[in-house]
Amino acid sequence: MTDAGNRRDFFRTATAGLGAAALLGLGITPAMAQQMAKDTGRSAKPLKAAFSNAGLQATWCAQGKQAAESWGRLFNVDVTWFDGELNATKQRAAIDDMASQQWDFVAIQAFGIGTLTAPVKKMIAAGVPVIDMDTLIAPLDSIDVHSFIAPNNEFMGSAVTQALVDAIGGKGIMTMTQGALGHTGAQGRARGFDSIMKKYPDIQVVDRQPGDWDVSKTARIWETLLTKYPKIDAAYFHNDDMALAAYNVMKQHGRTEIKIGGCDAMPPALAAISDGRMLASVRNPSGRIHGGAIVAGVAAVTGGEKTGGGIPKNIVADGPVVTKENAPGLAWMEAHFLI
Repeated sequence: MTDAGNRRDFFRTATAGLGAAALLGLGITPAMAQQMAKDTGRSAKPLKAAFSNAGLQATWCAQGKQAAESWGRLFNVDVTWFDGELNATKQRAAIDDMASQQWDFVAIQAFGIGTLTAPVKKMIAAGVPVIDMDTLIAPLDSIDVHSFIAPNNEFMGSAVTQALVDAIGGKGIMTMTQGALGHTGAQGRARGFDSIMKKYPDIQVVDRQPGDWDVSKTARIWETLLTKYPKIDAAYFHNDDMALAAYNVMKQHGRTEIKIGGCDAMPPALAAISDGRMLASVRNPSGRIHGGAIVAGVAAVTGGEKTGGGIPKNIVADGPVVTKENAPGLAWMEAHFLI
């Protein structure tokens, strides 16, 4: 094989594993990344894609939007955003609007399972590849999405819960502040939490209300909890935004001894872990999920990639548990959409 052929094979392998956008963080110039994207399926003509996630008020969703737009520029995809606004009714109206327009492909993270089924099926029936991100639009056996790209939420819940349990010596009082109850990711994180709790009979779980990913609602919940319970040893939150909102309430009440853990490992949480305000988080890789949706959509449109033939129906995109030791490295990787 020629040197040029070896280079082409390297580019294909590298960009398939990491994504062309991610390589910008490894010293690859924009021009080189553009060539890599071309070698691995960059669309020759501009593609139109519609994206929606649960709500841009959530830092994970906002970071995902940045990742999708960055990968879109490299793969010649014009991304139009339909904000879910952390509200199932508002997101449904946005997706109804999306379904009335023409797209080459779409990618959606639903606020709740079953809330978007009809407009999504309408787009699928029209031949539009739909990539499901992070949480189920509907059970996979009931809807013909191109692929479902998501983390292992049970792992996320169990890993952070175990870190909290270890920190309090396996006994004491704990809480879980959940995300939206209809969100399959939140359901998985709750199952992960419960799988650890059943092993520790000396831990009492005194509250498991949903904060719905909403920092204001979470702050109100924690004002009540701190009044009601003079002792709480540890608290698990389904995302970092809620964990940090609760921490601010704890600080106001002089209760910062409570060990807290979250999910997503967003930059504010990485800083909080580094300085000791949070014990741990686990990465929900928004870059991989949103960037992967771009790559999957382009491959479906330009390469004719088929579900179950070219791409699996379900792709697990996991990230590590984050502690003080590995937080700085993860922050760098996030900044370059590597994870």
